[in-house]
Amino acid sequence: MEAAFWQKRWANNQIGFHRTDVNPFLQAHWPTLGLAAGSRVLVPLCGKSLDMAWLAEQGHRVVGVELSRLAVEDFFREQGLQPEVAQQGAFEVWRSGAIEVWCGDFFALRAEDLADCQGLYDRAAVIALPLEMRGRYMAHLAKVLPAGCKGVLLTMVYDQQLVDGPPFSVSDDEVRAGYAGGLVQRLEEREVIDESPKFLQAGVASVLERVYLVAF
Repeated sequence: MEAAFWQKRWANNQIGFHRTDVNPFLQAHWPTLGLAAGSRVLVPLCGKSLDMAWLAEQGHRVVGVELSRLAVEDFFREQGLQPEVAQQGAFEVWRSGAIEVWCGDFFALRAEDLADCQGLYDRAAVIALPLEMRGRYMAHLAKVLPAGCKGVLLTMVYDQQLVDGPPFSVSDDEVRAGYAGGLVQRLEEREVIDESPKFLQAGVASVLERVYLVAF
């Protein structure tokens, strides 16, 4: 899946993956991490997620990573924030208060960029990537995040023979294999087929949303 795919989705406003509220799984499970106020939290493939503003409200320093400059512009405008913009390595970094969004290729992130990162929130990254990219994504996270970093991961599970992603179906086994060097603990599973018209129309019988605690 090339960068142009996501750039086109944002340019055409095909962003059904964007939530207009804070994710309830995040609100329910984030406190279990016990991260101190001021902890730096990575939000990969963040789009213009309201979850970043919520994390900042909890006292965290948020670093989102997003390929689409349009998404970054939308986030700061919709939040009423006036960012400072500067080039940092391969990224254009937008900063305002406790929130910074790095506009560029996630795979260009280096360990030194995240050396003080203590938290991870992945709602829309791993499920946005096709199978051949997910292993690379999880391996890169393990490479750039420091030991002791922990976070909340959200996935979906459905019959992908009936409808293809994104969002893609990511099995429990794949999550555990991808983060085999650390801790993986499933926290919650919920059936959401009644909230998923795209899947209902395709004849999918079940769509499960799963929440994991992951630690590196």
